[in-house]
Amino acid sequence: MPALTEAVGRFIAELSPNRIPDEAMQVARLGFIDCIGTMIAGRNEDAVGILRATLAPAPGPASLTFSAARATAPEAAWINGVAAHALDYDDVALRGHPSTVLVPAILAEAEALDASGLDMLVAYVAGYETWAELFRRDNGLLHKKGWHPTGLYGAVGAAAACAKLRRLDPAKAAMAVALGASQSAGLMANFGTMTKPFHAGRSAHAGIMAARLAANGFTAATDALEHPQGFLHAISPDGAEDRASESHLGETWALLTQGLGIKKYPTCYCTHRAIDGILDLMAAHPIRAEEVKQVTVKISDYFATVLRNHAPDTGLAAKFSIEFAMASGIVARRVGLRELTDDFVRREDIQALMRRVRTEITTIYDPELPGAALADQVTVETTSGARFAGEAVARATGHPTRPLAETQIYDKFADCLDAGNTDIPAAALFARLKGLEGIAARELARM
Repeated sequence: MPALTEAVGRFIAELSPNRIPDEAMQVARLGFIDCIGTMIAGRNEDAVGILRATLAPAPGPASLTFSAARATAPEAAWINGVAAHALDYDDVALRGHPSTVLVPAILAEAEALDASGLDMLVAYVAGYETWAELFRRDNGLLHKKGWHPTGLYGAVGAAAACAKLRRLDPAKAAMAVALGASQSAGLMANFGTMTKPFHAGRSAHAGIMAARLAANGFTAATDALEHPQGFLHAISPDGAEDRASESHLGETWALLTQGLGIKKYPTCYCTHRAIDGILDLMAAHPIRAEEVKQVTVKISDYFATVLRNHAPDTGLAAKFSIEFAMASGIVARRVGLRELTDDFVRREDIQALMRRVRTEITTIYDPELPGAALADQVTVETTSGARFAGEAVARATGHPTRPLAETQIYDKFADCLDAGNTDIPAAALFARLKGLEGIAARELARM
């Protein structure tokens, strides 16, 4: 059997639509829908504007954030990836954000190649499954080491997706993956700043460049993933990575077993179970903010490490604050795009309530959700001495086991397009994306 890097290259080259289960293609389609919505929503964020002005990309075949502006594909993927992740509203899986890397890379390169929608979906499957193959080989919690998994796995996944788009043979596809592995990066210390979405955009750019270089004969190690000084060992928090077991790519499908979590709230996913808990508790017991003596949130130590901003004063920082999530849930009875603004975060009542939130830490993890507690739970104590304990939440709304209804997915999509101030009719674009396999990349972008 070929070693891992070569096996991944073979999987990419041999992947064809008739081998992919229909259900897996449906998940891939959902990834495009959700990511394009969040890309449009985030396109006016400062991070996107600064990057675009700094790159000053030359005109090219790829569209920028579904606008009339054009750029070369690598730069378009970079800018679009930052836009898609800027609001932290994009989907989650595999301990990261796969679509926010894969979709911008695929869209940009597909426009350059005049690829079909079916080509794009197959490329997504190639990228997601490659990401999942690396993810399953190490149970270590990358965040605890300071790594942002989206930046690490994303460059390899995007390289796999773009290698598929370019129809590279097994050897060159393996080269692309190895090149992607050497461009993996992303530090958790930069969460809550513009650099977090930069990780996603940079990985999308890296994937396009890796596949293009490999197509033109650029070389890399044929064992870059599994070598003792290769990708898996380099990023492993505990040095317990699996570099030797046989790959089952194309036999089992992570898109079916792992799926995608569609975010209901535009905050770090580590807040979502607790947000579900506080909103349900407020619905049952409409406590006013001034009546709250203390809010206690029971979460894992891993989640607490990720949610590092305890007194945020910007919308960006608040995305990684359990204190803000609870305060917003109590004061606004929601945690949405209009709450994730600097003005709302700095409100006196929000700042005061954040100081009354404490965390209770557990190290008992859910075996199916590495790093997560068995459940998150919120308790509110009032100034009158009453105590209200919310239901324990084991899976956030939008998790593959608690999926959003299609109407909820559409409502989020429409809200995202409205937030991005686009003239594109949400219903028309949503319908096109639902039938993505039947249209070409350039036709889609012309909307």
